[in-house]
Order: sequence, then structure tokens, then C-alpha cells
Amino acid sequence: MDKSIKEMEKELHEEYKRKLNLLKKVKAEKEAVGQVFTKGILPIYVFYILTLGPANGNDIANQIAAHTKGHWAPSTGGIYPLLKKMEKQGYVEGVVSEEGRLQKIYTLTPQGWEEYDRKKELLFDKIHDALEVFRSVAKEIYGVDDAHALGLEPENR
Repeated sequence: MDKSIKEMEKELHEEYKRKLNLLKKVKAEKEAVGQVFTKGILPIYVFYILTLGPANGNDIANQIAAHTKGHWAPSTGGIYPLLKKMEKQGYVEGVVSEEGRLQKIYTLTPQGWEEYDRKKELLFDKIHDALEVFRSVAKEIYGVDDAHALGLEPENR
């Protein structure tokens, strides 16, 4: 007939655990999507920005945001550790600027230019494949068949 308090507590606890696991899954999925950018795209984009000229971490973040029309604005918390790693690998040289406030300005080294070209070549097919996946998702899930309308038309290489 009526459920005992113990049974109701057990059901509530099970429901709580299910919802908590669902929240954890959603959080993990969001983090995984973010990692695609930070681990996959950020390094090549930092190289690219530095091909345009010397910059500090804040400048790099702002330039990426400008180049992506605000759709992606990486945090300097991801950029500065990457710059430090690139400096250790010999790809960039950081020089403390004494103009205005003290800041480290990074430039590509000859080895950095070589690595940029290598990464650019290596990632081209992967980026193209990712665009194809997005086209399929847009078509199948959202019914959008016009890649141009989505801004997914790749530029000539």
C-alpha cells in the first residue's frame, strides 16, 4: 500500500544519483568540446598570430577573438602556458618589453616557422574532415544543406 519512509528515501537517493551522474556527463561533454579548441586549434592559431608579428599573450587572445569574429576568445590562462611550452621547445622567443608596463613579447624563431609550416600541413586534412562532419550534422540534424549559409565553405589552400 503506502511506501515506507525508508523506501521513499531510497528512491529519492537513487533519483539524486541519476541526476548527479547526468550533470557530470554534461559537464564532461562540454569540457571535451572546449578541449578540441584548446588542445587542437589553439597551438596552430598561436603560431599563425605570431606569423603576423610579435605579440604578448593578451594580444594573441584578442587577435584570435577578432579573427574569429568573437566566436572564440581563448583565455590567456590557456595561451601563456602554451607560449611557455613553445619557448622551451625553441619555437618562440620571449623578450621582456620595457616600453610601458613590463610584459613578455613573443616572436617566432626559425625553428618556430618550420614547426608552423609542418603543423599547418599536418592539420589541413583534419580541419577539412571536421568541416565535413559539421556539414553532415547541419544537414542531417538541422536540415541545412547550404554549407555557404553556415560559413563552412573552405577557402582555397
